[in-house]
Amino acid sequence: MAWNREQMAARAARELQDGFYVNLGIGIPTLVANYIPAGIDVRLQSENGMLGMGPFPFEGEEDADLINAGKQTITELPESSYFSSAESFAMIRGGHINLAILGAMQVAENGDLANWMIPGKMIKGMGGAMDLVAGVQRVVVVMEHEAKGASKVLKECTLPLTGKRVTDLLITDLGVFTVARRGEPQLVLIELATGVSIEEIQAKTKASFTLAFQ
Repeated sequence: MAWNREQMAARAARELQDGFYVNLGIGIPTLVANYIPAGIDVRLQSENGMLGMGPFPFEGEEDADLINAGKQTITELPESSYFSSAESFAMIRGGHINLAILGAMQVAENGDLANWMIPGKMIKGMGGAMDLVAGVQRVVVVMEHEAKGASKVLKECTLPLTGKRVTDLLITDLGVFTVARRGEPQLVLIELATGVSIEEIQAKTKASFTLAFQ
């Protein structure tokens, strides 16, 4: 048993703090918008030029002119604002975004992140991921632990890197790890998904990690 995509998004939403400016990446991270805890005021920012995104619209209420960076329809809020992508990236590069929640294809035990391309496959571009991992104050990665039976949590990434030692927290369908950005590389398992054992995570993880609990 493991967390599904919604449960992973809900767990990631627990990392939000009141007053944060947050960027949500494509995939599972976009679901975080539906799980913002009550009483927490955050502003969701999108690289394509929007600050103050609301949750996904109900069926039949979509507005094709309101999309996020992943081209999904979203909703606006009374406090939403719009601007150019140049201004959006100035926010990111200037360190004004508190938290980015991103998807990934691979994460290494030292925090290296690969999430922008698979060699040989067509891509539209690198998107904003490289700017986000370089400019945002804290990076949370949310992804499935395996792909086609192969671990995505590795000693070293084999895909082209988005950034080196940029991951602060890794949430998978099996559990939650902290990652040391500085000093000696250290991956620490701090939480297990419901019904998941330490032995299962050990069997499905190629990276070395320690336990924060017994």
